[in-house]
Amino acid sequence: MPVTTAQPDTALRREALHAGVVDPDMDSMRLLSETAMRFPDALSFSSGAPHDATHDLSKLSYHVDRYIEHLREKGVPEQRITRLLFQYGPVNGFIQDEVALMLAQDEDIDVTPEAIMITHGFQEAALVALRGLFRSPDDVLLSVSPAYVGIRGAARMLDIPVRAVTEGPRGLEPEAVAAAVRAVRAEGRRPTALYLVPDFSNPSGTVVPLDARRQLLELAAEEGFTILEDNPYGLFASDEERLPTLKSLDTRGDVVYLGSFAKSAFPGARLGYLVGDRTVVGEDGVRRTLAQELSKAKAMFTVGSSSLSQAAIGGILVDAGHDLRSVTRGLAAVYQERLRATLDALADHFPPERYAEHQVRWNRPRGGFFLVVEVPFEADLAAMERSARDHAVSWAPMTMFHLDGGGDRALRLGFSNLAPAAIREGIARLARFIDSESEARS
Repeated sequence: MPVTTAQPDTALRREALHAGVVDPDMDSMRLLSETAMRFPDALSFSSGAPHDATHDLSKLSYHVDRYIEHLREKGVPEQRITRLLFQYGPVNGFIQDEVALMLAQDEDIDVTPEAIMITHGFQEAALVALRGLFRSPDDVLLSVSPAYVGIRGAARMLDIPVRAVTEGPRGLEPEAVAAAVRAVRAEGRRPTALYLVPDFSNPSGTVVPLDARRQLLELAAEEGFTILEDNPYGLFASDEERLPTLKSLDTRGDVVYLGSFAKSAFPGARLGYLVGDRTVVGEDGVRRTLAQELSKAKAMFTVGSSSLSQAAIGGILVDAGHDLRSVTRGLAAVYQERLRATLDALADHFPPERYAEHQVRWNRPRGGFFLVVEVPFEADLAAMERSARDHAVSWAPMTMFHLDGGGDRALRLGFSNLAPAAIREGIARLARFIDSESEARS
């Protein structure tokens, strides 16, 4: 009879993995997605997906063909066009000319194509920028808090320490940033960069005023840190609400601008860009833009960005005359309508004058995709699951976005991909959930 021997347990212990992988704070987006899959009938306020009714399959090949036609009109040889689309392309991409024209037209940002890197969305742009700028364990990233989870995740994966700077009702305040800079220097460390979303911030929807933007630029120049400006929602500001980006006000190259085409043009393309126009001087005296220098980091992360995605985005930009702001005016109106529907529905179910009874209140952003609702109970992932399971409505806990604790009794509502009728029904379901949680506490 054969003798069986026990096989050794070859399972990898979880604690042997990098802290960024095992950190429970890094798992929140996956848990939100899984909850959405488990409760498909729940109306979801938990994501920030853009409105998708304007997507048209027939336009997919049209945009690629339009870009190929554009290259032919420029006199690019057919063999070169074929190689560009089918082979590995330049690390920093090949549609920088189109993006530079768009930035000049839409944002008054005047940079050369050499100052632009095409990336796999915002996330790669953030990873590349952080990897290039942070070289010492004593380098600290200052970040607005609450903040988009992607920036904390990128810093965590790169072992970069983050110092939270809590925003005020009007976004990130220069005085708070100056205090954080002083505190970091007092610890013997270096404040290397500051991350913020100045226009309709995710998750709070705040907008940094013009005078504060100028003060932040002055502070960056005085203290020697770089500003990482993330601007996915500014394109949807009305002409009356529109403020100049920090990058358009930047005269020194202190701002690295992180952009994405996910909200404005084509989410599935997964394409974004990094603008780094500051000059980097090598030991040999050669001068290159920061974006060119950072190409070494991008080459190690992804080698290059998808040629087909670049062609599709390039075709969209060419077809729009490099004016995405005008092309997306219809989308901007859609988001404004949805914001108003959300605010009106909340006021209907929770009249502000009766706050003492229901203890529910919310901020009133002027645009963007999100707003924050304060509730009289702990709004964690377990509560969100009860909401999705028992009341068929989901949302995102604000604790996910606070970098140093906080937001325990608040939730983020994303209204961008829900029609007004669905918003009204969703807020009615949310009201029933809040009532049930409040009753359970009493």
